[in-house]
Amino acid sequence: MSSPNESPTGLKRFLPRIGSPGYHVLLASVAIFILGPLGGISAAFMNFSIGFFIGGQVLAGILGSAVTLPYGPEGKHGANYIQTLAASVAGMCGMGVLMQAMVWMGLPQPPVWQLVLYYLCIGMFGVGVGMLYTPILVDRMQLMFPSGYAVANILRALTDQNLLKRSIAKLGGGMLGGLVGGLAASKIPSVEALGISTSTFGAGMIVGARIALPALFVALIGEGLKPYLVSIGWLDQGAPFRKIGFIIALGTILGAALVDVSMILYQAVQRFRQQSSEPAKPVEDWKRVNMLRLVLWVLFWGTGIVVVGSKILGQPVFFLVVAVLLCFLFVLVNGISMGISDSNPISSAFVMTVFIMAALGLNQAGVGLMCASVLLIACSEGGDMQQDRSTGWRLGTNRVVQFRYQVIGIAVGAVLAVMLAKTFMSSYPVLTEDQFSHKVAGAEKWQSAMTYKFVGALQGITDKKPHVMKALQLGIVLGLLIEVTRKLLKGNARYKEFSTRSRSGRVTDFALDAFILPSPYASSFGGFVELATCYWWAGGGVLASVYDTVQAKFNPPQAKPAEGALPEDMSTMSLVGGGLIAGDSLAALSIGIAGLIASGALKKLIFGG
Repeated sequence: MSSPNESPTGLKRFLPRIGSPGYHVLLASVAIFILGPLGGISAAFMNFSIGFFIGGQVLAGILGSAVTLPYGPEGKHGANYIQTLAASVAGMCGMGVLMQAMVWMGLPQPPVWQLVLYYLCIGMFGVGVGMLYTPILVDRMQLMFPSGYAVANILRALTDQNLLKRSIAKLGGGMLGGLVGGLAASKIPSVEALGISTSTFGAGMIVGARIALPALFVALIGEGLKPYLVSIGWLDQGAPFRKIGFIIALGTILGAALVDVSMILYQAVQRFRQQSSEPAKPVEDWKRVNMLRLVLWVLFWGTGIVVVGSKILGQPVFFLVVAVLLCFLFVLVNGISMGISDSNPISSAFVMTVFIMAALGLNQAGVGLMCASVLLIACSEGGDMQQDRSTGWRLGTNRVVQFRYQVIGIAVGAVLAVMLAKTFMSSYPVLTEDQFSHKVAGAEKWQSAMTYKFVGALQGITDKKPHVMKALQLGIVLGLLIEVTRKLLKGNARYKEFSTRSRSGRVTDFALDAFILPSPYASSFGGFVELATCYWWAGGGVLASVYDTVQAKFNPPQAKPAEGALPEDMSTMSLVGGGLIAGDSLAALSIGIAGLIASGALKKLIFGG
């Protein structure tokens, strides 16, 4: 390694010094003008076509590493800044479905500048709330955040030549598999019929069977209960389980989160009471955050949402305030779900907000759409913030600088989200047809499932559906009971000894986590997605766990890792799984750009007209 006084060599000598103004201009320019728009096109395309989008962190991390590679291992932080900004742009662009919902419902669209300002306020508020919860979800609970984990591995591998040599085959093989699988699933009908999702399979590989199997278990239970749910009026004949399952699943997360947050608050109070007179241990420099400024930031942009929403967009102050307050709950709950399963149930947060507001007297679909949009965007960007912080936690990236990059991304994304939504809908008129009210010819490739869910909830806003609140209450009770039982059992000294010191104990503990008493955070995924998705998710988890078990049997872990070996958290399964997620992102990007080029929309977006 060269000393600080040595002159840079190779390409590094032509690049600005790390930390200099030129360095940050370089990183921001690449993210704003290249990677952000590419990720935005990918996110918008996926949301309009299938109703969910793959976060831009992995894709931006790969491409950003190409810029910072000459800096060596320290380039990982610059690549992390790039992906943070670009992913924020992409996340905001996925929110263009809100404008599509306006069109489907025949609502008047506000002027562009008003929408941009409103989305900007919500995005800035969302990242602030997400940052508030970082000490809980990232530092204390140390949740996995599979995509954040994948990005950290990718950045380390692509910016360190030694790690790159040892991981390139695994990472590259996964990316190739993800790319081929993603393209095949979109272009080959027989493959599409299988419901294959290489990114879902890859995420399952990262989390393992203990986390992945509970989702499949719950989804199968839901399939079995469908006739009963239809008989009691909770589900329409022929409707998928997730139409009511996502309400129950959301309730289980709320119940479990209530237990965890209560414990965290109790422990915080206990630590405060027992605090000694010794000076506090200094916080590591990269973790430092000015909490006063952060709280003021959240208050400022939260107030901005209410002011812009009421004074400019004409929405009721009461429901705007309700939406802002609900963000503090859902950003936490969704963040936990994302940290466990890589799933950020933003559409569930939107729908639940509509139900809650309806219970409070809301009877106008347009008001519901504009106010529930606060939850959709805030949970999306707050989740991105926590995902990025998990990557930064593994890399030791400065949180304040990373926060600034995300803020820039929100500002750019607010503008690009409106532009891309208008571009897609003008280029593909089928996107403007209301698929919820009637069948639309030629809409097979543009299912817009997220918009479908929004419009369905909003059009039924005047219909009283007591079974929805009953389902939510059932979920909360289940989540509370399961999480309390798990805490008591897992905290028991005898059970700890039994589950770690014998084969039968380890098998019992696995069965407990996977089937008997699974964590609500893990099992809830089975209520949010279709059964086919759960199969791929569980398949990836089982494959990873079987592989790790076989590896441990034939290659017992050494007390001291061999020299030059990959870090423990850069396992084969995490690298291949991260590669699959990255490859699927590249496939979505390729398809999105190809579609826009074919329609002439990309030229229109760049040159106008």
